[in-house]
Amino acid sequence: MHDLEFEHVHVDNAPETREMREAIWAADNVELTTVGIDIGSSTSHLMFARVHLSRLATGLSSRFVVVERKVLWQSPILLTPYLPDYTIDTEKLAEFINRSTADAGLTRANVDSGAVILTGEALKRKNARAIADLFSAESGKFVCASAGHHMECQLAAHGSGAVRLSKARGVTMLNVDIGGGTTKLALIRDGELLATCAIAVGGRLIVEEGEKGLTRIEEPAIEAAGSLGIELAPGKRLSPDERVRLVTRMTDEIVAMMNRAEPDELARRLLVTEPWPRNLADVHVDAVTFSGGVAEYIYGREQGHFGDLGFELAQELRQALAQHRVSAAIWDPGQGIRATVIGAAQFSVQTSGNTILITDPKSLPLYNLPVLSCHFGLSYEIDPKSVTESVRSALAESDLTDGAGPIALSFPWHGDPLHARLYAVAEGICAAVPKTIAAGHPLVLLIDGDVGKSLGRVIHHETAPGANVVAIDGVQLKQFDYVDIGAVIEVSNVVIVIIKSLLFR
Repeated sequence: MHDLEFEHVHVDNAPETREMREAIWAADNVELTTVGIDIGSSTSHLMFARVHLSRLATGLSSRFVVVERKVLWQSPILLTPYLPDYTIDTEKLAEFINRSTADAGLTRANVDSGAVILTGEALKRKNARAIADLFSAESGKFVCASAGHHMECQLAAHGSGAVRLSKARGVTMLNVDIGGGTTKLALIRDGELLATCAIAVGGRLIVEEGEKGLTRIEEPAIEAAGSLGIELAPGKRLSPDERVRLVTRMTDEIVAMMNRAEPDELARRLLVTEPWPRNLADVHVDAVTFSGGVAEYIYGREQGHFGDLGFELAQELRQALAQHRVSAAIWDPGQGIRATVIGAAQFSVQTSGNTILITDPKSLPLYNLPVLSCHFGLSYEIDPKSVTESVRSALAESDLTDGAGPIALSFPWHGDPLHARLYAVAEGICAAVPKTIAAGHPLVLLIDGDVGKSLGRVIHHETAPGANVVAIDGVQLKQFDYVDIGAVIEVSNVVIVIIKSLLFR
């Protein structure tokens, strides 16, 4: 049959060779070596993992999903190194990361992708950006994210296992992540995050080193001590009574946050997010889980002392729980200090040139864009104000600011692509990110549906004339995804989209 209209090949009946079998396997399988690096107020650590991705077997899909993940090596826990001026000692941190990579039997070239997350007080340091720059040579590989307080709450809730536990058991849970500089709380119902909140109370806000006295004093500790009439100064040694009073005061604030009580004067000064929404005050919590460094003491997995308040804070909390000051069961979610990202998986989706709109091809490629997952109320008549509120809420939850850079919005589309409906969504989106549009930053729309080109045109020509729009449909994303969008491939007029998903243990 040589009258076929398309190019074809003849296949003989020779047995498959090893090379052929490997080529067939490689077409549908990808193995990546990933690294997750967590740099926090108190401690830093990293973890290497091997991730196996396989092509979905349904209908010639080009999507790859994670089918297996294996931890290759975990570093010891390092006390985050600081210089005398309280900035992060990037040189020592780089030495630790390079030494850990060598101890794992790997090189930088062996690592395909990864995530670098800065959290807590470490994020406030004026040289925090230098941490991400340690990986500048691999900028296309690494997701470098400075996690804001709301995002850190979510990362801890997922990384600890609390979200999975809540979904599996169908219960309402409160995850309390107590680190060196902040306590992050996440209220979870049936695996869905209802709200997050954070306060500047942690186990390493002060450090006392024997005869040297206090060698580290953070501003939140000064606030808490000041409310008790205790003076903190470099070189001073705290009396046993002063330590007890300070720890008790900090514990009271954490317990009040766990009970979602109205914040007192000190709490209002220490809150680093908005307080709990008042409508959640009466929500019944079935169980509380702890994560973060202090959790290791609470669950009895750590007994060492490091000159800070971590041990005493955990003991005081254990006593408060024993006294039933929090009316919920205490569960162990499985992860404490390592409740963090373990890697970043990559898989690619190629979309047809018929379903995309790129108004300024010169703005591509784009790397490591955090995805804002939105859920619009797509009834027959769409309310633009509800769309605006959804986008603004997604910005706040991800600690991103309108106008700071490119924005990537992900949402599903339901219903008919009528112009009135498209216009309402376009109007709502533009009202939520006016500074991004005015600055000429790319507005990236990643849509699970078939309206990418149409919606992009409405924005570019009607609701925000001249806006820099990148609209792509046929992709499904979720919370904590990051995307790379490649340059337009000539002739075929398609782009490659790399979706990087943070993987939690």
